[in-house]
Amino acid sequence: MLKRNHMSPLLLYYLSFFFYLLSSSSPLNVGAAAAAVTAANPFTPKASLIRYWKIQISNDLPKPWFLLNKASPLTAVEYATFTKLANDQNALANQLQSFCSSADLLCFPDLAQTQEKHGNNVDFKAYTNRNFTNYGTDRLGGADSFRNYSDGENLPVDSFRRYSRDSVGHGDRFANYAPDTNVADQEFATYGVAATGGTGKFSNYADNINVPNLKFTSYSDNANGREQGFASYSDGSNAGDQSFAGYGKNGNGAVNGFNSYGKSANVIGSNFNGYGQSANGANDSFKSYGSDGNVPENVFKNYGGGGNAAVDTFANYRDQSNVGDDSFTSYEKNSNAAKVNFVNYGKSFNEGTDKFTGYGKGASGHSIGFKTYGVNNTFKDYAKTGVSFSQYVNASITSSMGMMMGGKAVNKWVEPGKFFREGMLKTGTIMPMPDIKDKMPKRSFLPRVISSKLPFSTSKIMEMKKIFHAGENSSMASMLAAAVGECERAPSAGETKRCVGSVEDMIDFSISVLGRNVVVRTTENTEGSKKDIMIGKVSGINGGKVTKSVSCHQSLFPYLLYYCHSVPKVRVYEADILDPKTKAKINHGVAICHVDTSSWSAGHGAFMALGSGPGKIEVCHWIFENDMTWAIAD
Repeated sequence: MLKRNHMSPLLLYYLSFFFYLLSSSSPLNVGAAAAAVTAANPFTPKASLIRYWKIQISNDLPKPWFLLNKASPLTAVEYATFTKLANDQNALANQLQSFCSSADLLCFPDLAQTQEKHGNNVDFKAYTNRNFTNYGTDRLGGADSFRNYSDGENLPVDSFRRYSRDSVGHGDRFANYAPDTNVADQEFATYGVAATGGTGKFSNYADNINVPNLKFTSYSDNANGREQGFASYSDGSNAGDQSFAGYGKNGNGAVNGFNSYGKSANVIGSNFNGYGQSANGANDSFKSYGSDGNVPENVFKNYGGGGNAAVDTFANYRDQSNVGDDSFTSYEKNSNAAKVNFVNYGKSFNEGTDKFTGYGKGASGHSIGFKTYGVNNTFKDYAKTGVSFSQYVNASITSSMGMMMGGKAVNKWVEPGKFFREGMLKTGTIMPMPDIKDKMPKRSFLPRVISSKLPFSTSKIMEMKKIFHAGENSSMASMLAAAVGECERAPSAGETKRCVGSVEDMIDFSISVLGRNVVVRTTENTEGSKKDIMIGKVSGINGGKVTKSVSCHQSLFPYLLYYCHSVPKVRVYEADILDPKTKAKINHGVAICHVDTSSWSAGHGAFMALGSGPGKIEVCHWIFENDMTWAIAD
């Protein structure tokens, strides 16, 4: 007789199906029978997880619905099929879209080549996930307009290749392009190359986007008299990268304007390589670029090199931002008669870093001016003539630019309520609650038998990229590398950590730290986010004593991946959250207070928000939606 744990899920499914038919007194209905067996089938990943929970967890407390709901939705048949495919990575890669759809994963669609042929003056509305190739090539005059393109999409993938190439007097307008989207991948390659005249206007491009990956390659290269403008580009966006390679290279009389670019964005990176290189009469302006942002990072490499009579203006660049880093390498190198002006550049709330290497080196007839320029700058191998500094800030401006409240510096980039003191967790306290809503794309865990067969390490990144169809420099490639890198990072002082791609792995890690008598908690819902709340009844886990816990936070990855870690000396609380006006209960929150902050960085957002420094105060924060914390059951 076969042991049950040696049977394949597929065999067990058919046995269940067979016995269902034998026991049914109703007329045979194969479709209904299959549906009934699937609904109650004990061999789905979720059913297997419930059995695992019962074996590993020693108490009989209610099972956490919020965690069980993240289990793989695969049916028993799908479970068996994809388990077999996982043994052959090429086979799984060939069935990726089916796998992603069935297993509820985050995967980008594979775009087929399209040849869009339309008449002049086309107006695109509510358009998404398309590949434009040879669109507008050799066009004479006319204009194309894109409105509400990829608006509010979860995973938009748009590609424009050889767009408006060799056109004459042709205009392109992108209005409201990909706003409020999540994990967007946009690429413009050889856009407007060798075009004469005409305009390319980007308005409200990728605003309020999460994790953008925006690429402009060979954009307007060899163009003559073409004007490009970016207004409100990726404003309010979160954690992504934008790259401009060969932009305006070898152009003549090109005008490019960046206005309100990356304003109020969070940790956005921009890379300019070969921008305006060998161009004649280029006119580039950066206004409110990266202003009001949090840790913007901009790299300018070989920008305007070998150009003639270029005019570059940086006004209010990275102004009022938090920290931030800019690097200028070989900027305007070997250029002729270039005019560059930095006005109100890099005045951050907290000191950023600016590096200038080979800036203006080999240039002639140039004029470069810095007026009201920020702090902490390094100039190496810089042009010795034709450079002027006016109102250069040589001292820290943190104290003069930071807002003050109650004698404590308050950094505006730390959201109110994100960090708070333990004393705030008292009945009747009114306090702000940050936005605790989950910003990640919806995904599910994989069954452990599948996730354990998939590569997951820096040494196997190429295999990972092949499975998930991740092209070079794509959003998916960046996502894979970032997640693996964070998981392989050495733990901080006193930290025990592990990345888990299945609920079973999360259970194993938690009980390895806490033992089998554990309970997992999360904040009940998102009510109260970005509003003032009132604290109701408060109860401390383990009697409010210092205890052990394991907190788990989502990582951006194709399947649900959590970064779980345990840090020493914490207290965990549950609290009813009330509407301060009606006193009605609107939420039930879980908060964790870190008693020992001695190993934290002095620049940690908690100290920016609360004042003080490492080891001097305790710091508390809420458990956000879809994050969770494990503790020993009372």
